[in-house]
Amino acid sequence: MKKLNLLFIGILSACALNAQDISDALRYSQSEIQGTARFRALSGAFGALGGDMSAVSLNPASSAVFNASHVSFSLSNADVKNETQYFNGFNTVNNSKFDLNQGGASFVFAARNGSPWRKFSLGVAYEKTNNHENVWNALGTNTNNDGQFSNSIVSYFYDYADGIRLDQISLDDRFIEEAYQDIGERYGFAHQQAFLGYQAYILDPVTDSDDNTEYVANIGTGNFTHDYAYISTGYNGKISFNFATQYEDKLYLGLNLNSHFIDYDRITSLKEDNNNGDSNSINFIDFDNTLSTTGNGFSFQLGGILKLTQEFRVGATYDSPTWYTIREETTQYINTNLADPDVDYIPSIINIYPQYRLQTPGKFTGSLAYIFGTQGLLSFDYSIKDYSNTKFKPTSDSFFADQNMIMSDVLTTASTYRIGGEYRLKQLSFRGGYRYEESPYANGNTVGDLNGFSIGLGYDFGNTKFDVTFDQSQRSFETPLYNVGLIDAASIDQTNSNVTFSLSFNL
Repeated sequence: MKKLNLLFIGILSACALNAQDISDALRYSQSEIQGTARFRALSGAFGALGGDMSAVSLNPASSAVFNASHVSFSLSNADVKNETQYFNGFNTVNNSKFDLNQGGASFVFAARNGSPWRKFSLGVAYEKTNNHENVWNALGTNTNNDGQFSNSIVSYFYDYADGIRLDQISLDDRFIEEAYQDIGERYGFAHQQAFLGYQAYILDPVTDSDDNTEYVANIGTGNFTHDYAYISTGYNGKISFNFATQYEDKLYLGLNLNSHFIDYDRITSLKEDNNNGDSNSINFIDFDNTLSTTGNGFSFQLGGILKLTQEFRVGATYDSPTWYTIREETTQYINTNLADPDVDYIPSIINIYPQYRLQTPGKFTGSLAYIFGTQGLLSFDYSIKDYSNTKFKPTSDSFFADQNMIMSDVLTTASTYRIGGEYRLKQLSFRGGYRYEESPYANGNTVGDLNGFSIGLGYDFGNTKFDVTFDQSQRSFETPLYNVGLIDAASIDQTNSNVTFSLSFNL
């Protein structure tokens, strides 16, 4: 009868309280070096060079450098290696995926009648801007007991429940899944978490009365063994509609109108065990969460390339903020050795959060390049981006206003340096590059600085070119398991390795 009843109560609940935080904002504000093999071989240092479809995504003036219409597409194998330390536990996980990460075409039209505007180009380009395929596992015994059960997931539920009335997290003759749904609709996320802790018998009220707002935990203090798994999939991408033009022989100007999209899914699972307390105490907790995010956004780019001499070029690009509209859904599961058996029905409820907006920060890029005739080139790009300008909207929302204040305090301005070179030997090109990206966090630890290098080869068949590149980057993270209660962090050393193949044609 209970399962049948689920068909009538539905599986959707619209939570009144948003659950977004700084990690969500930062995830969609950052971008990775993606694109063609040639672009990646120079570590993305293409702002003053042009003549590449991924360079068009960096500096919209780049397409006017093409002498003929151009098409390219790229396939990449991305491997993510995470080495994780959590107290006395060490773990290594690898995850790989082969995917189409770039494709585009630019159509070049020569001017007539001796106009100083020598040519113009129209193009469209797709590019993956961030890869969310990631897996890591934190295993260890948490001994950091600097407060009452602060080293247990119990502290997560306790902190949410503190101050909440008992009658706001009780069943009241409802099925457990109905109560979970109703509490989410009426009171929001925090009350739902308190409800989970209460129904799993992790928490007991101090007094058994409706107006009770204090709780005790059914758990003994001591050490807790944790097995925390993080699995995410998806990507950020953009489609750029490009217009560019060449003025006389020295100046190239361009505009991109960008359509962005987000596809992100995440599963986190914590299994906690302990030998504390007696037979009436909690000795294991299983707590799972899923998040599904979709979104779309808009941005624009303005760029220019100037030939100071035939060999020396400078470039400049302004990337506007990206204005996203984002939708999120979550599910939750909890179980303990004392839990009500009916908690198994809670994952049937999908929490659908109100649509919200996110404004990521803008970016400025300056570029230099020197062309050694037909022998090769050197290129350098510098970008600056103030992550503290990231904003949830509407800013009149009190929750978003608090999150925006936190981001303005903990995030900072980050610079990126990219250098690349190419040497040509007849039809064969040898390439390499290096990049360094500063942490977006003021403390420099939550997300560390990034170091990366790249090497590549290319062969010119005439109107057709084939390129292959290997690039690798490393970055360290201090990632708390939760933002409330159990905030001890796992230390993650992440290595991203990519092999990219590109084929391009002049039409």
